[in-house]
Amino acid sequence: MFSKTRVTEPGPKTLPPEADPVRAHDSVPAEYGAGQQRVKSGPSVLSGDLTVKGNIQTAGDVQIEGTVEGDIRAHQLIVGESATIRGEIVADEIIVNGRVVGRVRGLKVRLSATARVEGDIIHKTIAIESGAHFEGSVQRQEDPLANGVTKKLAPPQAQSQTQATPE
Repeated sequence: MFSKTRVTEPGPKTLPPEADPVRAHDSVPAEYGAGQQRVKSGPSVLSGDLTVKGNIQTAGDVQIEGTVEGDIRAHQLIVGESATIRGEIVADEIIVNGRVVGRVRGLKVRLSATARVEGDIIHKTIAIESGAHFEGSVQRQEDPLANGVTKKLAPPQAQSQTQATPE
């Protein structure tokens, strides 16, 4: 009925990350040191009682609940309902539940019903829920993260006005 495992018996075998399809994406590329594991963690959270004056830049995810006066660059950015950001935000994915005063640039931008955005939005895909407040322009670009500058057409060149004179 019941079986008793011996202490000396090895436990379940684990595959190395490169052989395990579930963990293979956690491996760090060889050029960064073979065999090392990338540490996975949740988003960095700036709490509601925190005010940051300055720019924030990370390759990870950030959740803002407080106030930021500066630009933010991240992989994923979540602006909480109680948050206020005054500056440009740039991320692959941006979810706005609070207030943003400044330009928003992201591959995927979502304004929830509680969002308040005052500024331009440059996006690849966008979703705006009913109830969201938005003042500014919206522009779709294939790569909204590139350079942060909207491409403009070159002005037309003036034609030279050379006249042939009869001889």
